[in-house]
Amino acid sequence: MIVERIARHYSGPWLRCYARGKLSRDPVFAAAFDLLKDSPLPVLDVGCGVGLFEFYLRERGFLPPLCGVDFDAAKIARAQQIAGRAYRDIAFAVGDVLATGEFRGHVVLFDVLHYLSSARQAALLGHLAGHVAPGALCLIRATPRGANWRFRVTKFQEFLLHASRWMKSGARHYGTAEEIAAPFRARGFACEVRPLWEGTPFNSHFFVFRAPG
Repeated sequence: MIVERIARHYSGPWLRCYARGKLSRDPVFAAAFDLLKDSPLPVLDVGCGVGLFEFYLRERGFLPPLCGVDFDAAKIARAQQIAGRAYRDIAFAVGDVLATGEFRGHVVLFDVLHYLSSARQAALLGHLAGHVAPGALCLIRATPRGANWRFRVTKFQEFLLHASRWMKSGARHYGTAEEIAAPFRARGFACEVRPLWEGTPFNSHFFVFRAPG
C-alpha cells in the first residue's frame, strides 16, 4: 500500500503517524496527481515540508524530475535522507520561496500563502507564475478569507500547529480568492477554483492555473 510504504521511510512514531494521516485523509495529493500524471514536465513544490507530495508522486509512477524547497531546514533534512536512499531524481533544498532559480515546468504551492504578508503573497504568486512553462499548471491550495465555520476551524488549527512548533511561523494573512487569482489572470492564465475539503473541516480551496500557450 502506498501510504504505508511512504510512512515507513520516516523515523519515529510521530512522523510515521503524521505521514499516514496526511496521505490517507488529505485530498490534495490525489487531486494534484490526477492533473499532473500524464505530463512529462518537472514539478517544483514550494513549501514541500518533509517531502510527502514528492514521494507520493513517485509511488504513483510519476517519473519526471521533482524539486522541493522549504525554509525549514529540519524538514528538508528528513526529506533528503529519504530521497537519497529510496527515490530517484528528487532534489530538496532549504531556501526562500522567492529563490527558485531558472525552473520551468509545473509549480505546486500547498498551504503556504497564509504564512506570508499580503504584499509578499502577491510578490510570490507573480514570481511563481513566471516559472510555469507554456501550457503547464500552477496548483495552489489555500484558505480564502471568509465568515464561515470552516474558516474559523482552519484558523484554530493553524494556531495549534504554530503553538506545537510543527510550523516555524504563524499565519499572517488570509487573502480572498480574487487576490490569489489576480497575478495569474494578469498574465493570461486560465483559472479554476473549487472547494477541496472532502471530509475535512477546513476551508481549503484548490486553485488550478494553466499558463497560456
